[in-house]
Amino acid sequence: MAFSSVQFLFVFLPLALAVYWLCPKRLRNIVLGAFSLLFFAWAGLKGAAVLVLLACINWLGGLWLGWLAHKKPLLAVLVLLDLAVLGGFKYAGFAAESINAVVPGLLPVLSPALPLGISFYVFTAIGYCVDVAVGRAEPEKSPFKFAVFLAFFGHGPSGPIVRYNQQAPQLDPRSKARKVDLDRFSYGIKRLILGLAKKAIIADQLALIYAKVASVPAATLPAPILILGYTAYMMQLYFDFSGYSDMAIGIGEFFGITLPENFDYPYLACSIGEYWRRWHMSLSGWFRDYVYIPLGGSRCRLRRTCLNLLIVFTLTGLWHGAAWQYVVFGLLHGLILCAERLGLRRALERLPRFFGHLYTVMVLWLTLVIFGAPGLKEGLAALWGIFTWQSGAKGYTLAAFADAKLLLILAVSFLLCGPLQALRPKLKEALYARKAPSLAGAAGLLVLLFFGLMRVTAGTYSAFIYFQF
Repeated sequence: MAFSSVQFLFVFLPLALAVYWLCPKRLRNIVLGAFSLLFFAWAGLKGAAVLVLLACINWLGGLWLGWLAHKKPLLAVLVLLDLAVLGGFKYAGFAAESINAVVPGLLPVLSPALPLGISFYVFTAIGYCVDVAVGRAEPEKSPFKFAVFLAFFGHGPSGPIVRYNQQAPQLDPRSKARKVDLDRFSYGIKRLILGLAKKAIIADQLALIYAKVASVPAATLPAPILILGYTAYMMQLYFDFSGYSDMAIGIGEFFGITLPENFDYPYLACSIGEYWRRWHMSLSGWFRDYVYIPLGGSRCRLRRTCLNLLIVFTLTGLWHGAAWQYVVFGLLHGLILCAERLGLRRALERLPRFFGHLYTVMVLWLTLVIFGAPGLKEGLAALWGIFTWQSGAKGYTLAAFADAKLLLILAVSFLLCGPLQALRPKLKEALYARKAPSLAGAAGLLVLLFFGLMRVTAGTYSAFIYFQF
């Protein structure tokens, strides 16, 4: 049940809001937890059962960590349990396939359905246990507050990955932090509509271009068509995921839960390091705090720092999916960040900002070809076709992959992914202003809502890309 689906927008969300606000405050976490469980159960009962099991284990584990004097053994057990569940569902089949590629038939290949949001709530649970163990957070005594923290349907499916210390003040429905006034509710509506527009009006339309290109073997396509398809994918990825994050933030505000921002116009970055500080910020911050810094971070010698970066970004790539293309994507970004540490970043800083931006966009686009392709072989074939400027098979024309409307949406997406907001700071301020919009702003939101709902009710929406991760 995607946020941009008819079922969610017209049934689930209105029903959840009605029951939540009609209930006494002391029952609201129970209501929110029940609706969150229903949301996950809609995607699969087994997945919901896994979520409940992990929630119980980590809630009880957090309590025990708060009581124990020697916390490391229990913390190690909890982290290993969380990772074992994630690995069993997400990576067991991939590992078996990789081993069988070397020794055919050695292991049976099992491909269990991936529970919705497991990559996100497992990382949330691990972060909570670590924070409790090192004294950054007090264990949560209420199972209902913990359930809302871990599995609130606003962020559970695809993040942002929340931290307990950020969420703790607003987990009590009777607290001032949970209070929702007109400005806060209006801000939630604004973020929900903006996210829906990003998803339904832009991302889902660009997906039509990419899907057609990806459905044809890369070796047979002309280079300009490959460039078109993977440029559309790069823009689709941003508007799809940032659209989801906007909707998640908006939904959170309806219930008095403020979620962290996950994007800061990443395509405006002037280095790959800056890009990762702007893209999926909750994931980047999680790997920084729970993997990179414990490995030694940047406090080590340069050689060790580079090794730490390679480890972190290889894991980041693998987090995105159980396939070699994601491993290669992460490893490439790790190598590029090492190059920036070794002097490339200083060289870029001496040049006009435009060149750093151009470098970042080109490197990102090339690596996203591998990330977004149907497989690693197809990604490498697409890059080969682009670099050799292959002519491809006869009969493939631009009109077969994108009409004038889709090309116009692609062109508009270039402006809306950051350049327009950078040129018009007041527009950016208006988008993030936590107050009721002006009359003109409300009219603009109504127009976006109208066109977004047109797409949704026409059945042209699709699941968010990061649901598969």
